[in-house]
Amino acid sequence: MQNKIKTQGRIFLGVGNGVAAGAFWGLVFLAPQVLGNFSALQLSAARYLAYGLVAVLLLLPRWRTLTARLGRDEWIALVYLSLLGNILYYLFLASAVQWAGGASTSLIIGLLPVVVSVIGARDEGALKLSALLPPMALCLFGVGLVGIEALSAESAGGDVATRAAGLLCGFGALASWSAYSVRNSRWLARRPDISSHDWSLLTGIVTGALALMLVIPAFSHGMEGHDGADWLRFWGVAATVAIFASVVGNAFWNRASRLLPLTLSGQMIIFETLFALLYGFLWEQRLPTRLELLAIVCLVGGVLWCASLHREPAATAAQA
Repeated sequence: MQNKIKTQGRIFLGVGNGVAAGAFWGLVFLAPQVLGNFSALQLSAARYLAYGLVAVLLLLPRWRTLTARLGRDEWIALVYLSLLGNILYYLFLASAVQWAGGASTSLIIGLLPVVVSVIGARDEGALKLSALLPPMALCLFGVGLVGIEALSAESAGGDVATRAAGLLCGFGALASWSAYSVRNSRWLARRPDISSHDWSLLTGIVTGALALMLVIPAFSHGMEGHDGADWLRFWGVAATVAIFASVVGNAFWNRASRLLPLTLSGQMIIFETLFALLYGFLWEQRLPTRLELLAIVCLVGGVLWCASLHREPAATAAQA
């Protein structure tokens, strides 16, 4: 009985951390809309330079103690995790939001829970892939509706080629973050002696170092047409996203990843999608279209269906 209560407590706490991470991460979809006159490369460089600076300041008092426990493998992992989950992901995502719209992009990223579940299906004790096919089909149908909406003549802004490129960038962001989510979860399990918050800050420092390589291509051109107020807003938004999405949001996510199994933690990404949609519709001051609403229902329904399939074997295991 005590083990069951302890397990339920871990799941409840893990889900709470997942919801909090989604609320903060939803901001990353709003930033490219607020700063639509700046490029995705400029947004990425500014955000991760700020992320790296904040991470350095927070980790500086414990730098020597913490890094003494890291080996070559950990630093290599931090480099590719920073590329996958931060640099490449946000370049794709910001481009997708600006070219295909925030709603379309967030709904594509909403496929992440199912993708992670499919990858996690290879783990020992996980659900068979065949059991995941029905909810996957429902999610894919929702994404198909997203494509129709984004490419329709009524879609606002840009031509069909631009919106199509935006959708491709959305799928690029999905692939990048799926790879990051799985690898990061496994590294957290591999190094339980390093706290989730410290791992997030280490990732931030490496990401900030990588962002230095973006500075010249990002700011060597495209600087004209912006006054002092524009740049003040730009750096303000970049710093806000860096602190709340990258530092705070990542800390909540790493905590959730440590408390929940991979196939269940992946389902928590749906909250990022829901918050991103909420922020986007509030910013645009509109309600979702019929196709968007149907796509939301399909994606959320598919993810909840997938989550319920994971809950059943977990309940059986607990009773055993």
